[in-house]
Amino acid sequence: MDNFQKDIDDRANLTLSNRFELLLFRLGASEDGGKSELFGINVFKLREIVPMPSFTKPAGIKAPVMGMVNIRDQIIPVIDLPSVLGCKAESGRILLITEYARSVQAFAVESVENITRLDWTQVHTAEKAVNGQYITSIACLDNEKDSNNLAMVIDVEQILYDIAPADHDLHAARLTAPKQRIKPGATAIVAEDSKVARAMLEKGLQAMEIPTRMHVTGLQAWETIEKLAKEAQDEGVPVTDKIALVLTDLEMPEMDGFTLTRKIKSDPRLKAIPVVIHSSLSGNANEDHIRKVKANGYVAKFEINELSSVIKEVLERAERREEGPLISRLHSV
Repeated sequence: MDNFQKDIDDRANLTLSNRFELLLFRLGASEDGGKSELFGINVFKLREIVPMPSFTKPAGIKAPVMGMVNIRDQIIPVIDLPSVLGCKAESGRILLITEYARSVQAFAVESVENITRLDWTQVHTAEKAVNGQYITSIACLDNEKDSNNLAMVIDVEQILYDIAPADHDLHAARLTAPKQRIKPGATAIVAEDSKVARAMLEKGLQAMEIPTRMHVTGLQAWETIEKLAKEAQDEGVPVTDKIALVLTDLEMPEMDGFTLTRKIKSDPRLKAIPVVIHSSLSGNANEDHIRKVKANGYVAKFEINELSSVIKEVLERAERREEGPLISRLHSV
């Protein structure tokens, strides 16, 4: 796993070309005796990979949580990922220490294969996959169009929500922000590949009384944006009469959020549209890239009240025609 220690800046710079690195691992044979399939997780969400240490199982701990481990003086829950995905690990376990949406957890897997660099165009949504509850997308590991060299990218947000929903709840009932001021007829364009995150965002934006068009990939969102931009041009009105703002995740099949934001902000027709990035990815490298692509705001998942506050401020700045990111909000990246 020496590759995992590569310079983080080199890895982060892949985002500027719609590329990323995927850690490939196995969970064991399926419960029906099928072969051991490849699974993947974005390297950006990994803190480290360690052999399975001894762990403590406090009273009341329920599967799929195996127990708690002390990693570098931090107590972390260990989640049995094979059991979550309906697999049975036959060999020793390895822990993937991950950070999602301001929480740290360890996933026990059977084995780690390697790290591969991919273009997001090689990743396709798994919305219609059979038994795809915890699979967000399918990655083609080579450039052959009809290749069966595939890896299933896990939906960690859905897994964490199902295991501990109280820790990742929307709390939409406690929204205190008033109705957001947007132009009549305008809509929010949302790009998010996680089902649970889309459901949360949809409920939150409804609470803010913002009409919304939901998309699973950045490419789908971009196609809608281009269509609405053409309608605005044909009608002789500003594109902001059609699109109030764009709210995008970073990790998405086909086109990631960095690329989507950069395409919007580099197009003279579209650059006035406010763009807010809503992501579980963290780190200074992402903060730098958010500035580089000229996003107007950032908020970490899943703080919906904070999201409401950021949207309010971004819309007010857009109304005053103020440019640049909300630097004060980027500290939480």
